[in-house]
Amino acid sequence: MTDTTPLPERKPVRNPIVRHLLIAIGWISVALGFAGIFLPVLPTTPFLLLSAACFARTSPKFYQWLVAHPRLGKYLVYYLDGQGMPVKAKVYTLLLMWSTLLLTAFVLLERPMLHYLLPAIGACVTIYILRLPTLTLVTGQDASPSKKEGQ
Repeated sequence: MTDTTPLPERKPVRNPIVRHLLIAIGWISVALGFAGIFLPVLPTTPFLLLSAACFARTSPKFYQWLVAHPRLGKYLVYYLDGQGMPVKAKVYTLLLMWSTLLLTAFVLLERPMLHYLLPAIGACVTIYILRLPTLTLVTGQDASPSKKEGQ
């Protein structure tokens, strides 16, 4: 994670209203991702990925800050480099997703179609997350992964 992490090739957003909206969403996602480091039910990686996507289209300066950040950048760079997600991040993501998804589908909504659609979407996302490589972090080192499990 250096200050020269390449910016993904994306067409920059030129509309000032959309640009400011994406920057605001990016910073809200950074705040939620940061809170997710400390709160057990709030996932970190998905929020930071959203932030990176917003910043990549609107602000190269914010994108570089995010990927080079000593605490937040490692979650992002591991995923973007194809190294996967730590077990803790996978577990938190799946627990939060399924709890909110099932609560929404069966308690908050009365439409029968959503009783089937939301769990189907959740199953697809679960398969995707479980198929990601599982990253094993070495404790005591800031951002150095050891090896991927199962390889």
